[in-house]
Amino acid sequence: MAKFDASFAGLTILDIAGRPVDAIPEGGGVAFIDEIRMNPAGTASGALINAAKLGLHCTTSACVGEDEKGAFITDSYKRLNIDCSLIQTTKDSQTSSTILPIRPNGERPALHCRGASDHWYIEDDEFDQVCDARFLHHGGTGLLNAMDSGQSSKLLKHAKAKNLTTTFDLIAPTVHTIELLEDMLPYVDFFMPSLEEAQFISGMQQPRQIANFFKKMGATACVFKCGADGSYISTADRDFSLPALKIEVSDTTGCGDSYCGGFIAGLSMGHSLEEACQLGTTTAALVATGLGSDAGVIDLQSTLDFMASAETV
Repeated sequence: MAKFDASFAGLTILDIAGRPVDAIPEGGGVAFIDEIRMNPAGTASGALINAAKLGLHCTTSACVGEDEKGAFITDSYKRLNIDCSLIQTTKDSQTSSTILPIRPNGERPALHCRGASDHWYIEDDEFDQVCDARFLHHGGTGLLNAMDSGQSSKLLKHAKAKNLTTTFDLIAPTVHTIELLEDMLPYVDFFMPSLEEAQFISGMQQPRQIANFFKKMGATACVFKCGADGSYISTADRDFSLPALKIEVSDTTGCGDSYCGGFIAGLSMGHSLEEACQLGTTTAALVATGLGSDAGVIDLQSTLDFMASAETV
């Protein structure tokens, strides 16, 4: 029997967010804002912390610097009972981090410092430890220099050989991203980029057409996160959309990552695909009501209560 419900591998950063920010003061001027918050974030971490809050027993493989930022992340994980035994540390780089001046409408321009996540690397003989779970979520391809060399596809292949359900998300795609996906998607059960990222990579606009493109590349199914338009899901035998929920938006940071965490939690609990997507939608909506990529999410019951009462867009 697998030791963990889910293993989350990849991009792990520290977010430092403040809101609301209308503009950066001129020169050495000072502006006063309502709130500043630090929290673990990133394509793997943002999914991880929300899945843990929803009750999953989780482990994570990542790399942080030997600094105060890395210590903050691991301390935050331990408070959520997340297993940290596979977290690597490096003296060669600081923990990856981002400054986020959140606009009054919830938009989130980012100032990102690449760091330890580029050093994260899992050796072949460590794959079994990372895959001691029922689900593997790999997040952050595009900002994972060492693993983007081809090791990520080997990890996903190993996970499928061990019958894990694999979910995969990326970040900051370029014209070269499709070359990475050619090796990875054949081992991905659910490819979960934003629709905007999927459009950029494929060069197409319509969700159904884009999903078919990625399924032909090997992905079993696609879940496109569409922001205020909800999500679009495409499997081998059906395509459907789910609307977003009506909320007052505070900060959209990490909404896509939290959708992944909620989705994985739903599948892990035995929910149907549509029910898992609804839990992902609800998790993302709650995150958007606060500051940071895990804001608004307390536990499973309060999330289900919100799902039951919320109106759709």
